[in-house]
Amino acid sequence: MADRYGQDVLSTDWRKPPRGRSEPAVAERGLVVEEAETGFCGEIMRVDRDLHTVELEDRHLKRRTFPLGPGFLLEGRPVVLEAPGPAAPQQSTRTASGSTRVENTRAKVALPSRIWVEGRHDAELVEKVWGDDLRVEGVAVEHLGGIDDLVAAVDDFSPGPDRRLGVLVDHLVPGSKETRIADQLAGRAHVLVVGHPFVDVWQSVKPARLGVDAWPVVPRGTDWKHGICAAFGWPHDDQADIARAWKHILGRVDSYADLEPSFLGRVEELIDFVTVP
Repeated sequence: MADRYGQDVLSTDWRKPPRGRSEPAVAERGLVVEEAETGFCGEIMRVDRDLHTVELEDRHLKRRTFPLGPGFLLEGRPVVLEAPGPAAPQQSTRTASGSTRVENTRAKVALPSRIWVEGRHDAELVEKVWGDDLRVEGVAVEHLGGIDDLVAAVDDFSPGPDRRLGVLVDHLVPGSKETRIADQLAGRAHVLVVGHPFVDVWQSVKPARLGVDAWPVVPRGTDWKHGICAAFGWPHDDQADIARAWKHILGRVDSYADLEPSFLGRVEELIDFVTVP
């Protein structure tokens, strides 16, 4: 008997969009895609894995940045843009701090001496550049979460000849809160407090590594990190956005050459203080 009503329309993928469903596509440099919502069409110039963004340049050389993910068209087909995989790291004979790399050597058991830094970002930056050297020397770096209670923390640590303490402080400039706190430890035996002039350790990264001539100036009364992200056009709605911004900045640091000398010198000074007999 002939089918009087035809094929059941619900037996097929009736929800399928006219252009088809989105498929994954690697955002390779040079690929031309269109951002579906705005209609902006351009060549992929840069992909940032940390900020999860892609930068397009159109035929008029105008550039715009969009979040990676769905919402793009490639040759008329909807795609979900994904960041390319990271390149395989190449082993260098030098550490990030410029020291000769020591091979086949276990990290020493941590010495009683310590280096303290203000926050997690400070600790991560020191680890990235000096981590190999510190493990060879057996020096541990700890972050304090701020230095408001620094004097009491030093008292609890009980520094001594074989238990030295080096402290790295942000924004150590005349008249700052950090300077007033550091002054309370001036002359304290077996303790060395040094600092850099930057508001935050982010600024110790040379601005050229971020493609700018100078760090933006954040208006007084604005949270500094949020202000920096806003000035760069980066997401800054919550702490997760700030963490991604720092990951992006830290990812631009490959060695000591990417840091300001006023920061480098202070860290080297602290390492010498806690390791030299």
